[in-house]
Amino acid sequence: MNTTRLRNGVLDLAHFTYQEAMSCLFAVFIFGMLAISHKLQIPGLHRYDLLLIACLLMQVLMYKTGLETKDEVKVIAVFHLIGLALELFKVQMGSWAYPEPAWSKIAGVPLYSGFMYASVASYVCQAWRRLDMQLSYYPKWWLAMPVAAAGYLNFFTHHYIGDYRWWILLAVVVVFWRTRVLYQVRGRVRSMPLVLAFFLVGLFIYFGENIATFYGAWQYPDQKQGWHLVDLSKISSWFLLIIVEGILVAQMKRVKANLTHEEAKRQTSAA
Repeated sequence: MNTTRLRNGVLDLAHFTYQEAMSCLFAVFIFGMLAISHKLQIPGLHRYDLLLIACLLMQVLMYKTGLETKDEVKVIAVFHLIGLALELFKVQMGSWAYPEPAWSKIAGVPLYSGFMYASVASYVCQAWRRLDMQLSYYPKWWLAMPVAAAGYLNFFTHHYIGDYRWWILLAVVVVFWRTRVLYQVRGRVRSMPLVLAFFLVGLFIYFGENIATFYGAWQYPDQKQGWHLVDLSKISSWFLLIIVEGILVAQMKRVKANLTHEEAKRQTSAA
């Protein structure tokens, strides 16, 4: 009995780890390219331009091989634009910088940077599909969407009217207190509080941020004299970001499911 339980536990962990690893494929590719481009220089091609070309090719490859669906690519494109808007503002405000030259820079921001946000959206979309995720006790859109909007806007407004992230995070806990993520591992349904899922993803992004800054993806003002670990307070920033991405993806999935359901009803009525 114990042997069977242990065997199932190991198989469940292996299955879950594999699906999570495949969901992180785009992000892992970006980290790999950051490491490679940190050491390898191509004459006549700036590093940030190389990263942009590599990310574009990887996006095409993932779509052509079926690793990402057409709808997922659309979602990822939206988050690429959302990320670029945030980057353009933050770089101008001096929050961080991209010190290396590039042809593909706009107002100091290399276009490849949008893919770092897109890779998070890619993870959310793929994990959702691979683990057959569902949300229980998900709040009404008029509660969920203002929280996402407040989280995103706070990245901009805190430069002018103060940082309200902790109040927003409290609102997240209140609004999503009952919400749980349901996911399947080898046919068995497991669950996790959505707020905990947000935090864990934000924590892993923070670890990834340290890797990215180590390889010069971008540079914080206090890293100009040499690299060191990113301040722990950034975990709350990534928590806010994953809340924004998670809520928007959830809303898009629900809208898609409703449209599919309505289309099925119309086809049934026509028949």
